[in-house]
Parts: sequence; C-alpha cells; structure tokens
Amino acid sequence: MRAVGIIFSNIHDHNVAELARIRTLGSIPFGGRYRLIDFPLSNMVNSGIDTVGIITKSNYQSLMDHVGSGKDWDLARKDGGLILLPPYGHAENSMLYNSRLEALKGITSFLFRADEDYVVMTDCDAVCRMNYNDIIDNHIKEHADITLVYKKRMLNEGERAQRLEVAGNRVTGVNVKTGEDGEEANIFANVFVLKKSLLLSIVLDSISRNYSHFMTDIVARNLNSMRIIGYEHKGFLAAITSLQAYYDSNLALLNKEIRDEIFGDRSVFTKVRDSAPTKYGNFAVVKNSMIADGCLIEGEVENSILFRNVKVGRGTVVKNSIVMQNAVLGENCTLNCIITDKNVTVTDRKVLSGSGNHPFYISKGIMI
Repeated sequence: MRAVGIIFSNIHDHNVAELARIRTLGSIPFGGRYRLIDFPLSNMVNSGIDTVGIITKSNYQSLMDHVGSGKDWDLARKDGGLILLPPYGHAENSMLYNSRLEALKGITSFLFRADEDYVVMTDCDAVCRMNYNDIIDNHIKEHADITLVYKKRMLNEGERAQRLEVAGNRVTGVNVKTGEDGEEANIFANVFVLKKSLLLSIVLDSISRNYSHFMTDIVARNLNSMRIIGYEHKGFLAAITSLQAYYDSNLALLNKEIRDEIFGDRSVFTKVRDSAPTKYGNFAVVKNSMIADGCLIEGEVENSILFRNVKVGRGTVVKNSIVMQNAVLGENCTLNCIITDKNVTVTDRKVLSGSGNHPFYISKGIMI
C-alpha cells in the first residue's frame, strides 16, 4: 500500500476531561457499542491502509484491551498491521510529549521502517466516514507538500476551533478563534497527508530547531514556502470538542440519514463481544433509540443510547440520555439529558435531570 497510518489516541484528552480522566480519548465509548478510535481506524482499513501506528501516552490500558492485536480490523499481520507506539522520552527531553510534533519525535524508528511513500495522520476526535484514498489522490494531483482536511460548518457561540483560511485550494492562514453563533468557518479536521520522506525531514529538523507544535511551528511558518493544500470533507463529521459536543454527536446518530451515512454498509469495525440479545419486559416502551445487546428493558426509553448490559427497571423513564455499559437503573426513576459512565447504579425513585444545553455527567462506578 502507498500510505502508512498514524493515529494520535490522546491529543485532545483535555477537551473531554470528564470522560478522559480514566481512559485515553481514543477509547471513549461512543454510539452504543463503539470507541472513538474505531472511526479513524476503520477509515484507514477501508482505504486499504494495512500498517497503522497508534500513538499512546497515558491511561491507555482500556485502549490496549479494545484494539488488542488488531484482528477485528484485519490488522493482525506478520508484516505491518496494527502497532501500538507507547510513550517514551527522547534524547534532549526525558519527559513525555505534550504536542503532536513531540510525539512524532518518539516514533522516527517506526517511520524509518515503513515502506510506504505517504503518511496519513489523524486524531480520534472526529466521528465520520472518510476515504483517505481520495485525499491522497488529490494530494498527488495538486503536487502538494502537505494536505490538511477541513469541514466547513457553522460554529456555536463561544466555540473555540482551529480554522483554515483557504483561497482556491491553497491554505493561506491558520488560526484559533472563538466563534460567534451562526458563523461559518473552515474547521480543521486534524487529518494530514504528506510524503513520509518530508515528515521525517520535518521531525528531524524540528529536533535541532527545538520546535514543538506541528501546526504553529511547521504549517503556519511555511504557508508561503510549501504548497499546503486544503481538502474539504463534505460528508457528516462530528467533532468531539467538549462534553456537550460528545452528547450532541451521540444523539445525532438517532437521525436515520446520519446513521446510514456512518454505519450503512457495516464497515465501521469494533471489538466483537458475544452478548445475549436485549430482553424487553411486558411494560417496556422504546422510541427512537439505539439499544446494544445484553440489555434488560422493563421501563421506557426515548431518544437515548444504551450500551451493552444496561438494566432499566420497571416504571423508569430514560429520555435524551446516554447510558454506558453495565449501568443499573432501579425502578420508578427518571433520567433526562444524562450521561452515565460505565457501571453506574441509580437506586429506586431517583430523579436526575440535566438539559439539552447542559447534560449532567455521572462518573464511572458511582452509585446514586
């Protein structure tokens, strides 16, 4: 294959600090049965990229458990396949990395061993279907040095996002600004394409120059001296930039058009677990929801996403909520606009309510 893949599993942990406190961003549960890393990893496999390095930093035990040898993505191979790249300090700095460029300094041996001509780099903060072959083809056609993928969308009030200024198809500016409600901007999707030889040159040169940040020290400094191209992704893309964005992105899957675009041909792969089918009691009512395997539903669920092995007691009403794996909801409870992490227990007759603009989060293992 002509490209090797690099996935940064934790670059944006701070954006969803509540969910990433005990895990890395890439292993945050999403959509009832998936983890965030499943989306970029599946995009790479579907694009024929069969050597993928996953850069980790901390709290990555659940990520290791999830991806394993890569067999669920057909990446358990003697040559190439899925390779976890754990953190370690480099010669001039024994501390763990704090940026994308510093992380790349620690995997130069992985890049030197790769036979592929191109590199596709992506983060785990976006849920989308993306064909990297189309981006590579455009990169070659445009004789680009670096291609940056962006999504043109409306911003929310106060949302901070990294924007690309694009003239024609050339990137002419990079900045991070706070948006105004309804403002449209080209939001960087944290996907890069470039030649492996150029990436190695950039990384090695950055060590001597003490550069730390790929976008500010490399891209922004070289807008005139390099041919840096913008590639617009026109399909659905949900950016996980906050707990609110995580909540909204999950519930967006209840829209059939979005769900069909992401999952329509069943090519988003994840770790396969054997679970019994969900059991619905005599008084169960389920409307416009996604329910994973192994659940027991005896109450009412509406506009919600339930992960595996969730129990909803009789008389309990769950609306506009995300309930993660192994949660137990007692009888005659009410949950509205709630995100529960794994193994949460809510005892009988509790009323928990957030709002669509401010969902309430319950940490892993908490009993209420």
